[in-house]
Amino acid sequence: MPDLRKDPVSGRWVIIATERAMRPNDFKIEPHAPLSADVFCPFCEGNEDKTPPEIMAYREKDSHANKKGWRVRVVPNKFPALKIEGGLNKQGEGIYDTMSGVGAHEVIIESPLHITSLTEMPAWQVEEILWTYRDRMIDLKKDKRFIYGLLFKNVGRAAGASLEHSHSQLIVTPIVPITVIHEMEGSEAFYKYRGRCLFCDMVRQELATGARIVMEGKNFIAFTPYASRFPFEIWILSKTHASHFENIQKLEVEELAKILQKTILKLEACLTFPPYNYIIHTTPFTYGEIEYYHWHIEIIPRLTNIAGFEWGSGFYINTVMPETAAEFLRNANIQNNNEDIKL
Repeated sequence: MPDLRKDPVSGRWVIIATERAMRPNDFKIEPHAPLSADVFCPFCEGNEDKTPPEIMAYREKDSHANKKGWRVRVVPNKFPALKIEGGLNKQGEGIYDTMSGVGAHEVIIESPLHITSLTEMPAWQVEEILWTYRDRMIDLKKDKRFIYGLLFKNVGRAAGASLEHSHSQLIVTPIVPITVIHEMEGSEAFYKYRGRCLFCDMVRQELATGARIVMEGKNFIAFTPYASRFPFEIWILSKTHASHFENIQKLEVEELAKILQKTILKLEACLTFPPYNYIIHTTPFTYGEIEYYHWHIEIIPRLTNIAGFEWGSGFYINTVMPETAAEFLRNANIQNNNEDIKL
């Protein structure tokens, strides 16, 4: 029989279709086409004049803005979803609400070299990417027009990436995304009923059972959620309560870089370099530290398509048991010489 599971955070139901369960090698994944030598990449070092002027960068001493010498570089998206200029201009049109498309849309270029995966970098470079995320969130949080910052990474064309050079994006909006609202409402209801953070309880339960744990460090765990929407979906949560990603501390960044990099290494080993997205869900800028919501990273391999039933019902159909996925990921044979990512 299929298994119906309820996500305790959003209240969403997921169908785990065990009768058509799949193993990792059953997924037909389109391999990444290597970049031809004659294909131009605007994100590579030396092409700084081919992107909009940088907003910030981590640079070598004595290097200059929009020139060589950077390690991580942030530029405005050339084709932004939202633009930073102007006022909100909120209006009503009968029963409808509208406002100007004001916000920020930035690209975090993660390496001056043409690297296509976080797993090709040393751990210190992933740490710098995480520090860049934090710095940009803190800076944009000061703008009173903005309420929410969504950090995300698209890898592979099936995941929405138009360039293969390793990069992330930050979109800051004047409203809270509906997915985050649902998560916050679900966790707040749990807190009012139980007096505890749902995410902290989730961490404790996953550590107690162990069946869905992919990896554990001193400060973070990576696990496949009980009601995973997608095959091999992974969440990374802090073991201690923290509602805002931008308040992350140095020791946490050092470990998170290794956890994130090693988790993606396991995905690449199990699924032969799949396309994927990762998203950081955090508390809106307008909230102080809150007891009921917990920032986290969601990693979503793009192995299946969303079809009519999912769109029409809000259900997801997952063909791989989270426990099975976690076992494969735990036991993945990682071929990597990067000694500094060992926990």
